[in-house]
Amino acid sequence: MFTGIVETMGHVQDLVPGHDSARITVNAPDILADTVQGASISVNGVCLTVVDFTPTWFSADIMQETLTRSTLGDLSAGDPVNLERAMPVHGRLGGHIVQGHVDSQGIISSIRVEPEWTTVTVSVPPSLSRFIVEKGSITINGVSLTVVWVSDPQDADQQFGVSLIPTTLAATTLGGLQVGDHVNLEVDAIAKYVQRLMAFSELEKS
Repeated sequence: MFTGIVETMGHVQDLVPGHDSARITVNAPDILADTVQGASISVNGVCLTVVDFTPTWFSADIMQETLTRSTLGDLSAGDPVNLERAMPVHGRLGGHIVQGHVDSQGIISSIRVEPEWTTVTVSVPPSLSRFIVEKGSITINGVSLTVVWVSDPQDADQQFGVSLIPTTLAATTLGGLQVGDHVNLEVDAIAKYVQRLMAFSELEKS
């Protein structure tokens, strides 16, 4: 479990494709002091399990499902990535409850730079849009953000907007986003559970 508060940015050292899988190695000396084999680390919003590590880097395996759902398979050596260790039980929930289970990819459709913040608009699949609400929480590349606005359910292009403060732009990879970039999205887990329960409730009524 994570909070969406990025601890540091690491850099991809290597991404080696396998058979329906890949192994990623990330340079991340700032967060590995207490790492053990089997620990969970969020990489751009994806929960990965540490399979090997040194004081300066760690490696993790990526299954096909994760490669399909997320942007991890598009990474190259040298690319920056957002990193967060799993939240300890005694820790503060600074963002929101983040599972590290990417639901889908979104596409950056516009970026508007203001004097004090930057507004980013993201296009999302219609199947995911139902879980996104104004003033609710969403995770973009592992960063917990508040939804500023959402498009009307009847709009052909389903979108939502978030506002990024300078600290977020500087401390995460979101500061390097460009129009057309694909990003990892995780919606609020509670909304998904509610939708599933309602679906079964409708079946029981019929």
